[in-house]
Amino acid sequence: MRQRPQAAAREFAFRLDAHSGVPVYRQLIDQVLGAVATGVLRTGGQLPTVRLVAVDLAINPNTVMRAYREMEIRGILDTQQGTGTFIAEQKAAAPKEERQRQLAQLAGEFISRAGLLGLTLEELLQALRGMSQESEARKTETKAETRRKS
Repeated sequence: MRQRPQAAAREFAFRLDAHSGVPVYRQLIDQVLGAVATGVLRTGGQLPTVRLVAVDLAINPNTVMRAYREMEIRGILDTQQGTGTFIAEQKAAAPKEERQRQLAQLAGEFISRAGLLGLTLEELLQALRGMSQESEARKTETKAETRRKS
């Protein structure tokens, strides 16, 4: 089932950090992945159009197209001509051993990048706990809203 575009747009908006050193298309991809991971974007949720993102962020539409295309190739997005771009249904998880390996690699990269910024492990953990609480609150709100509509 598709979410109404207006509802998804209210919850999710792209933001750029010109000082991060991360390419713009990569920032767009990372933000979509983060929004999916935290539950801000769900399967079937519609993303803003390429043109809208380009105008809002004052960037070249080809940059947005590149990010959307890469996410479509990875199976994260599903583009339907004339309808829009939606979050694709997520594939089955990798085997447990592979997930553990990927998690360890990701955690190591995360801690290294944060260390370069002068952040401590405690600060990282505190930020992650806050994000987890926000995600749980959103899930609770969504469940309550679904019950009210039923």
